[in-house]
Amino acid sequence: MTTLDAVDYEFRAARPEDIPAMEALDGSFTTRTIFHVAVTEDGFALQEIPVDPPLHKAFPAEDADGDDDGDDGPAAEEDPNSRTFVAVGSDGCLAAFAAVSYAPWNRRLVIEDIEVAPAHRSQGLGRALVGHALDFARERGAGHIWLEVTNINAPAIHAYRRMGFTFCGLDTALYDGTPSSGERALYMSMPCP
Repeated sequence: MTTLDAVDYEFRAARPEDIPAMEALDGSFTTRTIFHVAVTEDGFALQEIPVDPPLHKAFPAEDADGDDDGDDGPAAEEDPNSRTFVAVGSDGCLAAFAAVSYAPWNRRLVIEDIEVAPAHRSQGLGRALVGHALDFARERGAGHIWLEVTNINAPAIHAYRRMGFTFCGLDTALYDGTPSSGERALYMSMPCP
């Protein structure tokens, strides 16, 4: 695939009519490596290890009463501290989205969710959406940007690191009792320039 060509995508705030496409977007991934998490006395250590066969992860559909992206999209229009940005291809189809929220008390912009459809990956859409999140963070006066990612999503972790995110925390219990039980939540952040 070619690198991102800005004329091929329209980036804008999500609209209510984008909700079905956001809910239907395939956020699954396949990886040949995962990040093994070892909890140590002084914190944690990560080691990227191969998995054979490659691991495929598909995320379950959100519950109707849960905090899903469809609920966040329209709220982004009403809540001045939340936004959902979308990338729409030249064919008019939604290619990617990022939902973000700003917490004034600690000046943190949280990337709540970011997904790129498989056919549009490796084209810079994630980086472009994070750029829109950065612009919003600057508007709000954010000091840093923060996100959570599962330790098995090595492709996303590598992408976030290339964008300037670094590891800043771990939650070993976040996914307990969910279909992702056994995975570890890694937290990454970067300063807002």
